[in-house]
Amino acid sequence: MVERGSGRAAAALVLNALVWGLSWWPFRELQALGLHPLWATGGVYLLSLIVMLAFRPQTLKECAGHAALWLLALVAGLTNIGFNWAVSIGDVVRVVLLFYLMPAWSLLLAWPLLGERPTVSGLLRLALALAGVVVVLDPGTGGWPLPQGAADWLALGAGFCFAFTNILLRKLEQVPPWARVLAMFGGGLVMASATAAAGWGAGLLPPPLLPAAGVLLALMLGLAFLGGNIALQYGAARLPAAATSLIMLSEVVFASLSSVALGAADFSPRIALGAGLILLAALWACLPARPRQATQ
Repeated sequence: MVERGSGRAAAALVLNALVWGLSWWPFRELQALGLHPLWATGGVYLLSLIVMLAFRPQTLKECAGHAALWLLALVAGLTNIGFNWAVSIGDVVRVVLLFYLMPAWSLLLAWPLLGERPTVSGLLRLALALAGVVVVLDPGTGGWPLPQGAADWLALGAGFCFAFTNILLRKLEQVPPWARVLAMFGGGLVMASATAAAGWGAGLLPPPLLPAAGVLLALMLGLAFLGGNIALQYGAARLPAAATSLIMLSEVVFASLSSVALGAADFSPRIALGAGLILLAALWACLPARPRQATQ
């Protein structure tokens, strides 16, 4: 029987996927106005932290005694740096597909970190996902299917860090949930701002200046990310993990449709084939595992 409120939980997850799937557009618009995606990411999470702590100041105390939250902050921050930067400079569909190699990374990380040995079906999913990546990365000129630029590398790295983040969240399941959220928001703020400051100091990035015309857009983006994260916490806490993972794949649909419609992506037959393989592997990973039969 479906639990009461499951429809609202599913809608909340779709909302979060919609925010992330459409986030490429405001990041690109802010970049066009002179605000680099790293500065924009730092600003988004600064606003999120201010609002969250204004309503839940006790969250700071809940973080005490949980040193592993520092690692969660680091990895979550790297996830945001990679994904937000990649969708701002690369083909959006390609970036999102490479990012969603995340189930493959999860399979590899779960063994050393959680003690979960890969199953035969898990290895087959990994092979299927990697085949999709090879198709996506195929240059079409006979060369090796390797990442073609910064956006590809950022997307792959962000997917790896996102998988690492999910593994850490499982290891930290006894930590108060809002403490985990604070660590992830703080990581997004500190890592993005520190990287942007380093790039500015080296003369590689512009200063964090935003024309008045972009202030409203930046505020709306920050509130959207805050609302999306709250929706994620609400939905993920009320639905099985498999259902959550399946619904979150709708981000690929939102990102693909919006970017193709606005000319920010190339959805060729080759990309469609690679997308099908990667998404099939991700959908397979969402299926509940069959219980093992007891042996005599």
